[in-house]
Amino acid sequence: MGFKKVSILFFALFSMATVLAQEVELKTTVSKNKLGVNQRLRIEFVVNKQGADNFAAPNFKNFKVVGGPSSSINQSWVNGKASYSQAYIYIIKPKRVGTFTIPSATIEYKGKKVASNTVKVIVVSASEVPENPNDPSYIASQNVHLTIEISKTSPYVGEGIYVVYKLYFSEKVGLSDWRMNETPQYNGFWNQDIEVPKIEAKNVEYQGKKYRSIILKKALLIPQKSGKLSIDPIDMDITVNVPTGRGDFFGNAITRRVNYSTASSKRNVNVQDLPIDGKPESFTGAVGEYDFSISASKDVLRANETTQIEVQVNGKGNIKLFEIPKIITPNELEVYTPERKEKVRTNSKGLLGKISDSYTVVPEYKGKYKIPEVEFSYFDPNQEKYITITSEPLIIDVIQGKSLPTQNQTDASLKQTVVAANNFRYIQHKTTFEPIVKQDFFKSNLFYLLLLLPFLAIPIGIFIGNKKAERDRDITGNRLRKADKLARKYLSQAKKELGKKEAFYIALEKALHNFLKARLNIETTDISKERITEILEQRKVDETTINEFVEVLNDCDFARFTPTTNVMMRKEFDKAKIVITKIDKQV
Repeated sequence: MGFKKVSILFFALFSMATVLAQEVELKTTVSKNKLGVNQRLRIEFVVNKQGADNFAAPNFKNFKVVGGPSSSINQSWVNGKASYSQAYIYIIKPKRVGTFTIPSATIEYKGKKVASNTVKVIVVSASEVPENPNDPSYIASQNVHLTIEISKTSPYVGEGIYVVYKLYFSEKVGLSDWRMNETPQYNGFWNQDIEVPKIEAKNVEYQGKKYRSIILKKALLIPQKSGKLSIDPIDMDITVNVPTGRGDFFGNAITRRVNYSTASSKRNVNVQDLPIDGKPESFTGAVGEYDFSISASKDVLRANETTQIEVQVNGKGNIKLFEIPKIITPNELEVYTPERKEKVRTNSKGLLGKISDSYTVVPEYKGKYKIPEVEFSYFDPNQEKYITITSEPLIIDVIQGKSLPTQNQTDASLKQTVVAANNFRYIQHKTTFEPIVKQDFFKSNLFYLLLLLPFLAIPIGIFIGNKKAERDRDITGNRLRKADKLARKYLSQAKKELGKKEAFYIALEKALHNFLKARLNIETTDISKERITEILEQRKVDETTINEFVEVLNDCDFARFTPTTNVMMRKEFDKAKIVITKIDKQV
C-alpha cells in the first residue's frame, strides 16, 4: 500500500515537471479561413501555461468585434499526463472584401512577452460564398433578406421622398431577435424619422414566394442639393431559428439558433435641379402644395392699440425649410419682430401643417394705412411648374388719436429749432489772472507713497510667486488650460465667421482637421472619417469622444445644405471646442 502511494506521488511529480518543462506558447486559430462579407468568424487565442496574464488582443482594424471577449479553461489528466490551456475567444465580422492578415496577440509569462502566430483570412462577397444546403448560415442567407424601398428615385431639390427599411423572412425559418448595428447616413438630405407604431409581421409575397415582412424603420428625406446622392445601407445582426430536419417526440420541428449578419443594399437617388425658366423673384425654396394668406386680428382700432397681422403658409412639402415672405408697412406704424409659429407633423406624404409669422403693429396717429399685397411662390413637383399666390392688400383704419403732422407743421418745427440753435451768447472781453500755488514735492503724500512702494512690492511679489508655483504644480489644471487654449486657437477663424453659415461650417471643419494635423501629426484632409476613427482609437481616445468628434464633422457636412440659425451655429462651435479639449487631454 505504501509502495502504491509512493508510485502515484512519483508519477504526479513527473507529470507536473513535464508540464512545467513545456515552452509557453500562444496560438491563434480561426473557425474558417475564407468567408463571405456577411458572415462571422470565431477566433481563439490559446495559451498552454498556467500563470500567463495581461493578454492583449490584436487590432481587428478590418473586422468588427460582435462578440467577446470570452474565456475558457481546459485542464485534463490523461494516462498520467497533465495538460492545461486557456482560450480567449472573439466573434468578429469583416468590414469589407479582401485578403487580410490578423496580427499577433500577446500575453506575459514570468515577465516575458509571448506573441501568437498571425492568421490570413480571405473575405469574399456574399454571392461568392459556397452553397452548402446543410450549412445553417447558408440556410439563413437564403431565407432572410433586408431591403430598402424608396418612393421616388428622381425627386427635385426640396421634394420629399419616403424611405422604408423592411426585413423579409420565409416561412421556413423564424426570428428570435435582431439588432441594428449602424443607423444609415443621409448626407445631402434633410431627414426625419417617422415613428413605427407597432412592429408586426405581415404575410406577403417576395420574389414569387411566400414570406413574412417586418417594417424596421421609416424616414422622410428632403434633398438639399442636386446630383447623385447615396442612401447608406443598414447593418443588422439577426438570430435566426433554422430547421434541423429532425422532430421531437410530438412531431414538432427541432430548430437551431444561428447568429446571422446582413445588410441592405446601398441606394442612389438622382436629384434634379429646380427649373430656371419661369422661376419667380419671390421664390424662396418652397416645394410642394401650399395655400398662402395674410390677415389682421382687427383692422379698425384706436391709436396706440395693437393689432396682429399674421402671414401664414399652409400645406404639405418642405414646409419647415424655406422663408415666409415679409410684409411692408408704412413708417407711421410701429412694427415689432414677428413671432414664428409652427404646427407641423411628419408622415409618409411629407411634412404637413402650417407655419406663420405674427407681427404686432401699433399705430401712433389716426388715419388709414395700406399694407401692400405680398407674393408667395412655390414649385409644385406634380405639375412641374412654379405657382405664385398674391395676397389682397390690408387697410388698417385708425379712427381715434392725434392727427398725423402736416408738411407745413414739420417745416415750422424745423425752422423754430434752427432759430433756437443760433442764439448769440455774451462774449467776455476782460481777463483776471490768479497766482498758481506751488507745492513742494518733498514730504508730500506722493513722496511718502513712492518711498514705501518697494516695501509693499516685496510681499506682493512673494504672494504672486507662491500662486505661480501652486499653479505650476497643478498638472491637471495646466493640462485643461492648455487644451482650452489649443481649442480657442484652432477655432478662432470659425468664431469670426459666426452668422455666415457656409463660411462658418467650412472654417469649423478646417479647424477640426488642423487640430488633428497638429496634435497627431497626420494629414486628415484626404482620409475618411473611418480612418480618423481608427487613428483616434489607436491613440487610446475613448469611444464617446470619438463619436462626438465624428458627429461634429458630419454636422459640418450636413448643415451647409440645411437652414440653420446663429444659435445652432453657436451650439456647434461650443460642441467642437469641448471635443477638441477632450481629445487633447486624452492624447
